[in-house]
Amino acid sequence: MKTVVISLLGTSLDRRGKGEKRWDKWRPNVSMCGQDDLIIDRLDLLFGGRSQGLADQVTEDVRAISPETEVCHHQVRFDDPWDFETVFGSLLDFARSYSFDLSEEAYLIHITTGTHVAQICLYLLTEARYFPGRLLQTSPGSRQNQGRSQYQIIDLDLSKYDQIASRFAREQEQGAEYLKGGIQTRNRAFNRMIDQIEHVSIRSTDPILLTGPTGAGKSKLARRVFTLKQQRGLVTGQFVEVNCATLRGENAMSSLFGHKKGAFTGAISARAGLLREADKGLLFLDEVGELGVDEQAMLLRAIEEKRFMPMGDDREQSSDFQLIAGTNRNLLDEVRDGRFREDLLARINLWVYDLPSLRDRLEDLEPNIEFELERWAQKSGHRVSFNKAARKLYLRFATSSDALWSANFRDLNASITRMATLAPGGRINEPIVNEEIQRLQKNWIRLDGASNNVDPALENLFEQNQLQDLDLFDRLQLAGVVRVCRESSNMAEAGRRLFAQSRKQKASINDSHRIRQYLSRFGLTFDSIKSEA
Repeated sequence: MKTVVISLLGTSLDRRGKGEKRWDKWRPNVSMCGQDDLIIDRLDLLFGGRSQGLADQVTEDVRAISPETEVCHHQVRFDDPWDFETVFGSLLDFARSYSFDLSEEAYLIHITTGTHVAQICLYLLTEARYFPGRLLQTSPGSRQNQGRSQYQIIDLDLSKYDQIASRFAREQEQGAEYLKGGIQTRNRAFNRMIDQIEHVSIRSTDPILLTGPTGAGKSKLARRVFTLKQQRGLVTGQFVEVNCATLRGENAMSSLFGHKKGAFTGAISARAGLLREADKGLLFLDEVGELGVDEQAMLLRAIEEKRFMPMGDDREQSSDFQLIAGTNRNLLDEVRDGRFREDLLARINLWVYDLPSLRDRLEDLEPNIEFELERWAQKSGHRVSFNKAARKLYLRFATSSDALWSANFRDLNASITRMATLAPGGRINEPIVNEEIQRLQKNWIRLDGASNNVDPALENLFEQNQLQDLDLFDRLQLAGVVRVCRESSNMAEAGRRLFAQSRKQKASINDSHRIRQYLSRFGLTFDSIKSEA
C-alpha cells in the first residue's frame, strides 16, 4: 500500500534558514520525507493562500531529498488560525471532500505543524475517523544533526495498546461492580445489563428509563449512576430524587418547575423547583407514569430544550440536567389508554433497562444475603452470621417456590434485619429461621390472599403452597367448616350445626367422627383449629 501523509504547512518551522543554511535546520515537512525507514509516496500539503511561495520552496526541497514523494498542494482557508470553530470547520470540509482510498493507501496525519488549535482539530477529526488514519508526530534530531527528524506514529485505536485496553477494562469492571453495590452477582443477564448501564452512564447524557417491579432497586441504581458520573467528573450538580406518585395538582407543577411568589394561594415565597435544583446534576423521577398530562408536556420541553416556565412567572428558567426515570408500569399500555404522552415516552426510552425481580435472580440471593448482613453490621456496630444448619434451611426456603419475595429486595432486607435483631450472641439459628419463614409466608398470604381466593380463616393453618394445591371448592368449603369449629366448644356441637339435616336421616349418629374424618383429609384436627383461633 502507498503511504500518504496529510500535513499542514508550517509557516514558521518550515521557513527556517535561508539559502543553503536551510538544510542545517529542522523543517518538519522536509525532514520527515528524508527518513530512511519511512517512505512517503505522497505528501498532501495544506496551506493558506498567502503561503504559496513557501509551499513551492518546501515542495522543491522534498523532491530534492525524496524524488519518489509526490507533493500535492491543497489551499485551505483559515481566516483566523487561532479560532477553533473556523479551523475545525475548514479541516472538516477538507476531510469530507477528500477521496480516501483505504484499499490502496494508508494515511498518516501529521500534527507537528500549524497552530495548537489546528493540531487539536486534526487530532479530533482523526479520532472521529473523518481522517481515517494514524497520527504522525515529528521532532528535531540530535544537536549534531538537527536537520534529521525523529518521528512517532500513534494509532488512536486504543484497543491495540494492551496496557491501555486492560486499564479501561479494569475501570469498566470497577464501575460495574460499584453499580451493583459491590455484590458479586451471578445472574448473567443482570450482569450484562449492568455492564451496559456503566458504559452508557459514562458516554451519554441522554435520558435513561429504569423499569421493573417495586423493590427491584431502581432508586439505588439511579443514585449509583449519579455517584459514578460524579467520580468521573461528568456532573458537578446534585442528585435530586422525587416520587411522582406524591405529586398532585398545583403541588406537582410547583415541586417540579417552581413558582413565583403569589402564583397561587399559599405561595408566600418563590420556589426554584426540582428541575432547577438538578442543574448540572441528575434528576431521578421515580414512578414517572404517575405524572399528570400537563406535567408530562412541560417535562418533555425541559428535556429537549433545557428550559421551562415556573408557575406564575413570565420568564423562562434553564436547567441542564440528565434525567433517569423509573416506573413499575407498562408505559406502552399507559400511552394506549391515554394516560401517558407518546412523545414523552419516545424521548425517554432511548436507553431502557428492565430490572428483574428477586424471583428472577435466585442465583443472586446468596450474595445479597451476605450484602444485607454486612449492611446490618455497619448499621448496628456488630456482626451477625448464620450457623451452618440455619443458613442451609433459610437458603432452601428462599430459593423454593414457596418464597414469593413480593416486595423483592425490600422483603429480603426486612427479613435479614429481623433475624439479625433477634439473633442470640450474633448467631442466627434454626428456630429464628423457622419463625421468619412463617412470618414471611403469612405476610405474602395476606398480600396475595384476595387474588388467590384464600380465606383468612385458613391463613394460620396452612403454608401457602399447600393452599395453592387445593381446589377453590375445597378451600371455600374447608373455610366454612373451620369457622364453625372455632365457634363451637367441642366437636359434638360443631357436628350438630354442620350436619343438622343429614343427621335426622341416620339411625346411628356420630357427628364427631364425621368431622374428624373430614378434617383428617387436610391434615387438621379439631384441637389444632381451636389452638389457632
